Amino acid sequence: MTQFINRRQMLAQSGAAAGAVFAVGRPASAAAPKATIRDTKVITLQPNYYHGWPTVARRAGGALLVVCSGGREAHVCPFGWVELIRSKDDGETWSWPCVLMDSGIDDRDAGVIETAKGSILATTFTSLAYERYLPAAMKKKPGEKGAWPEEKLQRWLAAHNRLTPEGRKAVLGVWMVRSTDGGVTWSGRYDCLVDSPHGPIQLADGRLLYAGRDLWREGSRVGVCESTDDGQTWRWLAEIPAREGDSHDGYHELHAVEAADGRIVVQIRNHNKNSAGETLQTESSDGGKTWAPPKSIGVWGLPSHLLRLKDDRLLMPYGHRRKPLGNQARVSRDNGRTWSEPMVISGDGITVDLGYPSTVQLGDGSLLSVWYEKMAQPKFAVLRQARWSLDG
Repeated sequence: MTQFINRRQMLAQSGAAAGAVFAVGRPASAAAPKATIRDTKVITLQPNYYHGWPTVARRAGGALLVVCSGGREAHVCPFGWVELIRSKDDGETWSWPCVLMDSGIDDRDAGVIETAKGSILATTFTSLAYERYLPAAMKKKPGEKGAWPEEKLQRWLAAHNRLTPEGRKAVLGVWMVRSTDGGVTWSGRYDCLVDSPHGPIQLADGRLLYAGRDLWREGSRVGVCESTDDGQTWRWLAEIPAREGDSHDGYHELHAVEAADGRIVVQIRNHNKNSAGETLQTESSDGGKTWAPPKSIGVWGLPSHLLRLKDDRLLMPYGHRRKPLGNQARVSRDNGRTWSEPMVISGDGITVDLGYPSTVQLGDGSLLSVWYEKMAQPKFAVLRQARWSLDG
């Protein structure tokens, strides 16, 4: 099994009544609809690079966008950049990638959304987690146990030394870029206050809402921010309270959806001792101003992505790093109050270095999910997609 530093370790080492009421305890699970997988394939066109943590979005005209962290050689390394690929044929074919952001340190999880006004927003966070590996690598002599090949050490140092120590700290943050011409040109990066793998969502009232974690500033808040100018600027809206006995330090990788009844549902990757490795859920019924304390929904697996389907059901795909290794999904018919039993989107994984699925609904009502996965071949993690449908 591939060994790699987990997200909680990487983040830790790098640096009023709520408007919704939960039922007591975990809600019962309903029977899952049948998931019919039409096809699954690798969509990465650069197998000589490691690709991770993608997000897929569907534009108003039907074109698909996928962003991810590319240009990598490992789960943690100094080479990550944010890249974008496109499909005009519902995922049959994908374009050659273009690089949207390359900060000079590690650019990681990438989110993307097309706003109601047609702008495209892409998000990332930067990390210096790779720095911990360099001191020991530099001390090892050639031929000594655990020594890196000289070419690898020099490659890492060359990437690391692109910036001064002060320069590296200056680009450590949570970032967004914006395009108003369909992705032909992009703004410079700017601070979007929080980060989560799949980025912000559009609300029915026109606001953009971003549920996430403020990674690097003092306090490391967990909550939501909003934009009222099509993503150009962001302001803090509200903190999500911690569940009794929890610490905010254990909350990561949030994602939100607006349900048909107007409530906003947010799910959270939990690393607190209570229900560790499960997805927690919180809700707001006042547009995100106040939030219920998070509750377990009885789902082991993370992180999740939330999508409201055309029939107003909610879909929750998530990575499953237990056998069957892969990705699963659940459906809610009651605006997120309860969730179905799991459906398997993919279950043929060979390591736990996989997941972060996100999903869009295509014009014919079918679904397309994209995730990353380390496979037997090629050497590095790739992006995979599945086209599938819900029956029932």
